[in-house]
Amino acid sequence: MNLKPVVIYRWLVFLLAAGYCIRTLVFGGFDAFGGPFRFLTIWALFMSFFAASRMVALTEGRSTRRWDGFVCMTAVINTMVVILYWRLYFADPTSVTPDGQLAAWHLEIYLHLVGPALQVIDTIFIHRSYRRLGPALAWLVGVIVIYLTWAELAVGPMNATPLGSVTTGLPYPFLNNLEFADRLTFYAINLATGLILLFVFAGIAWVVRRYLPAPTMP
Repeated sequence: MNLKPVVIYRWLVFLLAAGYCIRTLVFGGFDAFGGPFRFLTIWALFMSFFAASRMVALTEGRSTRRWDGFVCMTAVINTMVVILYWRLYFADPTSVTPDGQLAAWHLEIYLHLVGPALQVIDTIFIHRSYRRLGPALAWLVGVIVIYLTWAELAVGPMNATPLGSVTTGLPYPFLNNLEFADRLTFYAINLATGLILLFVFAGIAWVVRRYLPAPTMP
């Protein structure tokens, strides 16, 4: 693979992520505690921005650090966001949105489809990640635990909405209708989903590394 298309691709990924990060900071809304950072989608967006910046630096020879564990985790978290968001939305739109209505079409397409896909493509086909799963596992479990702790111990108690039948303030409306034990079960299922995705991506990446030529880059 020629290096020039890789440079163009990675700059495209970086600029898109940077643009939507800036949009989030300007228009994301900080009227509630935690602002847009109440949502895992926004965590995934900013992790995508950082991962994309490291990939550009690596491609241009400004860095030699590969960040394998981080970029693998970012791809998995983004994929989890896509699966969870659309599964919950199509089951009940009000479970993940305040009024059941999607945001601007370009925002939904980027955050919940295109952006995550761009990250996964890089990790598997360009960066050739998933060689050592230990760091990726540590990053994945760590980020999920930190986000859930943030949601349960900070976001929920500090916000009066969304209002649910059991509690209030948790970032996604449906969570406020679940007892704590049920939320723990939901969290555990999704952590397991993330682990499964990591191993699935690792299997796909192994096949790609074995049978497709690698890009001519660091």
